[in-house]
Amino acid sequence: MSAKKNTRGNRSSSLFTFNIGTLIFGAILLYIVISLIIYATTKHISTYQVIAGPLAQNQTYTALAVRQETVVKSNNDGYIRYYAREGRKVSKTGAVYSLAQSPEKSSGTTELSEESLSKIRALTAQFASSFTPDNFGQVYSFKYSLTGSILDYAGMDRSNDSTAVLGDSSVYLAPESGVVVYTKDGMEDVTAENFTADDFSYSSYKVENLRTSERISAGTPVYKLITSEEWSVLIPVTTAQASKLEGKTSIKVKFFKDSSTMNGALELLTRDDGTYAKVTFSSGMIRFASDRYLEIELITNAEKGLKIPVSAVVVKDFFLVPKEFAVSLENSSDLGFIRKTENKDGSFSTEFVNATIYASDDNSYYVDMSEFSVGDVLVMENSTQTYTLKDTGQLNGVYNINRGYTVFRRIEISDKNEEYCIVDTDTPYGLSLYDNIVLDSSTVSEDEILF
Repeated sequence: MSAKKNTRGNRSSSLFTFNIGTLIFGAILLYIVISLIIYATTKHISTYQVIAGPLAQNQTYTALAVRQETVVKSNNDGYIRYYAREGRKVSKTGAVYSLAQSPEKSSGTTELSEESLSKIRALTAQFASSFTPDNFGQVYSFKYSLTGSILDYAGMDRSNDSTAVLGDSSVYLAPESGVVVYTKDGMEDVTAENFTADDFSYSSYKVENLRTSERISAGTPVYKLITSEEWSVLIPVTTAQASKLEGKTSIKVKFFKDSSTMNGALELLTRDDGTYAKVTFSSGMIRFASDRYLEIELITNAEKGLKIPVSAVVVKDFFLVPKEFAVSLENSSDLGFIRKTENKDGSFSTEFVNATIYASDDNSYYVDMSEFSVGDVLVMENSTQTYTLKDTGQLNGVYNINRGYTVFRRIEISDKNEEYCIVDTDTPYGLSLYDNIVLDSSTVSEDEILF
């Protein structure tokens, strides 16, 4: 019995012996408790990383393109062949298409001069250099264009300004110079004066391809000719959007089709069914000759720079010191000032103070106040004239925290709205891209250690 009692006693006493697992668990528990206490008692600062960009995203629209365009119809029956390349300009009386009474090729033959052959070789080389297999349809357009060029060089029998004869085919000529398009959509007569709100709904929009290999009848639409380089886009805008455009006479437009940009003349049209923006261009029509609807962006927020929240902006006081009191040390570009000080025996002496100058205007420097005090007397170099520090000015800035404590960095605001502002880059004592700043400047003070 006594032996059993001793065994129980030894087991109970072993619970209080040293155990490495218990020590590790206790250390981890203590670390967690301390971390929680530190977290609960530490000031939490929200930060913001400086980025570049515009103040706000520009508005995008689906625009209606209007041009001076005419659908040309066939005057006769026959099998059609095309000579003008789609989306390219044809000259007045240039060959566009021909009609023959037989689907067979024309039996007309002619010889080209060496000069004409040289021009055709140049056209072929130019096409070959720009050809891409991804757009093989270019080959067919080039074939028409090349055939038309050969006809022009061959010297067709031109009976008048509208037709010519080549073998047993009648070749029809462009009534005036313009860009040839082989589609129509029924909106060729829409202008900036007669458009309606329904014209902007393209749910039922259809495009008809005019090219065919079948025999056509007289009166059949054959091609569309765009005769003016001037063209416009029309955009329905809201009242708020119109107010942003009010007063502008020109605007930059980005076209999403090819990411190009152009400047155009801006005009606001107020009608019974709403307000519309009309942007007119004097070039670039040929790039969008086959497009009725274009996805565009009106670039109204052109101001770019470093983008920061308005809440991060802080105002700091600086001493205003007349520029004539600034002194430059020999072999140095740093500026400073000569300060007059009183010695213990009542005499006076001077000392050079290397100051931090954040900005300047026509008359004064904005000097950091950390090296000076109100009432300090500055002495002009090589003169007895003095200036007592008292006047102050203010500069905008933010608190940079890249080093774990708050450092004032100056900013120059070029544009702002209720949430963000755009600040200039390369400002002395300013910000750089991807700097970390305090999101709310009212929660900290300068030189405060945060980490």
